[in-house]
Amino acid sequence: MKNAFAIVTFSGLLTACAVTPGQHAEAPMQVAEQHAAAAPAKEGEDAAAPAAENLPNVNMSSTMLYQLMKAELEFRKGDWQGPYLTMLSLAQQTKDPRLARRAAEMAVAAKQADDALAAIKLWRELDPNSEEASQYYLGLVVMSDNIAPAEDILKRKIAEATPATRPLMLFQAEQLLLRAPDKKAGADMLQRLVAPYSNMMEAHVVLSQAAMAQGDKAGALREAHAALSMKPDSEIAALTLAQALEDDDKVAEVLERFLRAHPDARDVRMAYARVLVNRKQFDAARGQFLTLLKAQPDNPATLYALGILSTQLNDSKAAEGYFTRFVDLVGNDPDEERDPTRALLILSQLAEERGDLNAALGWLDKVQTGEPQAQLSVSLRRAQLLGKKGDVEGARKLLATLKPEDPAAQAQVVMTESEVLRNAGRVLESFQLMQGAVQRFPKNTDLLYDFALLAEKVGKLDVMEKSLRAVIAQAPDNHHAYNALGYSLAERNVRLPEAYQLIDKALKMAPGDPFIMDSMGWVQYRMGNLKEAEAQLRKAYALRSDPEIAVHLGEVLWAQGRKADAQTLWREAKGKDPQNDTLKSTLARLHVAL
Repeated sequence: MKNAFAIVTFSGLLTACAVTPGQHAEAPMQVAEQHAAAAPAKEGEDAAAPAAENLPNVNMSSTMLYQLMKAELEFRKGDWQGPYLTMLSLAQQTKDPRLARRAAEMAVAAKQADDALAAIKLWRELDPNSEEASQYYLGLVVMSDNIAPAEDILKRKIAEATPATRPLMLFQAEQLLLRAPDKKAGADMLQRLVAPYSNMMEAHVVLSQAAMAQGDKAGALREAHAALSMKPDSEIAALTLAQALEDDDKVAEVLERFLRAHPDARDVRMAYARVLVNRKQFDAARGQFLTLLKAQPDNPATLYALGILSTQLNDSKAAEGYFTRFVDLVGNDPDEERDPTRALLILSQLAEERGDLNAALGWLDKVQTGEPQAQLSVSLRRAQLLGKKGDVEGARKLLATLKPEDPAAQAQVVMTESEVLRNAGRVLESFQLMQGAVQRFPKNTDLLYDFALLAEKVGKLDVMEKSLRAVIAQAPDNHHAYNALGYSLAERNVRLPEAYQLIDKALKMAPGDPFIMDSMGWVQYRMGNLKEAEAQLRKAYALRSDPEIAVHLGEVLWAQGRKADAQTLWREAKGKDPQNDTLKSTLARLHVAL
């Protein structure tokens, strides 16, 4: 049993692989906010202004100038309603669409949809040809109780689009209407808008996507098949069919067949790699990403995915190479989707695993982020590394400077300090620290879990069991708690049927977890089922070549009389972790010298 701290997850990988046809429209108020926050035009220009011949001839009186300046100053101070009413009133008086636009921007910034819609309606009346006003209007109308006014606008936009841009207009209409509060009204309108274009592959893609959003699986499949039949070489059509199929085996078959015919289909290959990850075929998934990397050696998403997969496959050297390249590429130009922080944390962890604590700290020094949670993660990692270097007091001083407001983050700080003390051999201090923390955060199951493991280390087995049962009561799906309690019983060779039941339940919750497999192998060994024990432990060790699993497998082999094989495994474990407590106690108990 082992509850290893792991930075690495597949969430980033799966996100990087996800492909959706068309462009996603933002929520209407977000669209409006983006328009309102657009960069100002150069001096003397107004990119959004109507043509000069469409503007009214207005004499700027001193009174009007005063009203405009006062409204802008008040708006900057945080008041929106007075300035909004001023702009709207002046727009009505002067018939100047620029003032109506400014009133709309103020209402959008204040997140007042009804007031924004009123101003946009006036803006459109004063400048009927304004494309920007139409975009604002569409975004807000679709989110209202009556979406009907949007139909004529969308119908006109699709009809007037060129053949090259019409597919994009169809996708935009789909994304907009699927956000309508009245889902049926939105879907019905989309059907009417798309109907004249049934000869277009993209129309069937849109209808398939809409059917999926409505939960109509049969309709989604029918339209997706129609799209792919109409254009067999279309990546969008293939991906739409894959999305409609849902079952990973069928999806893999469709994507693999498409790739055989079209090996350069990058988006389909990305989606296929994602399916392989879902099926835990990590080697095969890495092969797909290597093909993608060969075509685009500097693609950050591909490099990141290869780093994650290499870590999962225990290929630390390759993982470091991919993540280092990723950081080099995005480090000077980060954004929300390509933030190097997570990659730097993983690189720090990989350096720590190979024993280079200075390099691990060096990677943390490269993190540049203002995001509070990321800053906290970096500080906690730094404290852990300082503790491992022997600077326990330095680590504790750093942790003392962290004052997060969130109770969960406060508990993280305490757990990190406890870990630093425990790793330094100050187990009783660590236990006492956590004892106080449990009283402060009685509902924090992560903290309760760590406290339980500490209680076992200091010999307070009743406290350990009580704490783990509290975790199970508060979080019945916490497989770590079932596993820890079952493993503790198996390790002490007591209540083995109960231990088996607990571990079996954990394994059913997380069937691919090598540490739970290790626990199952160990309880089977304790029950005398050596063949079953060996099978479980070999399966666990194949997934994760962890020293503790190696020690357990070695003991099972030793009990079967295969002493040379056992010693080989123990030497491997010693090479990875010479101070491993499980290894030391096992060798001492069996009177073995390596």
